[in-house]
Amino acid sequence: MSKHIETTLEHLLTNSHKAKLISYLESNPGDFVSVIKLAIADHQPYSWRASWLLWSCMKKKDKRLRKYLEEIIDILPARKDSQQRELLLILQRMELSEEHEGKLFDICAKIWEQTAKIASVRYNAFKLMVSISKNHQELFGEIKTMTESFYTDNLSETVKKSISKLMKEIEELN
Repeated sequence: MSKHIETTLEHLLTNSHKAKLISYLESNPGDFVSVIKLAIADHQPYSWRASWLLWSCMKKKDKRLRKYLEEIIDILPARKDSQQRELLLILQRMELSEEHEGKLFDICAKIWEQTAKIASVRYNAFKLMVSISKNHQELFGEIKTMTESFYTDNLSETVKKSISKLMKEIEELN
């Protein structure tokens, strides 16, 4: 088995502060696609850091990411918590088709139901579920059942308050 030779981008991802990474990407816009591909890959520790950098540098509804949405959604369940969280943050900033929303809602529901997962991943999955339900109010009942104590008992008070706020937002729509 050959030894992996670290690329310049990979080296920067593991050895630089966020400001330097953002500056690098602004100066090297051609590497944006490389960051997307690395963010989708399962090549740790680079992939979760690439997804972290990506959501920090992307624009809302970023056109450069559109063609990767399906792939991001498809690989989401197979990634570890830290990378999942960053990919969920990316997806929160994108415009999704109805087909993507349905698939993503199901994936987010499965993530939310895994009470052993870290709270930030579960919370970001929940945020996406709420966002999607604003376009599909028939999902409200399903979300409401997912706020029962079984799902929220192990969350911090801060996260519980945030979830409560999100629930009030969608209750006002119904």
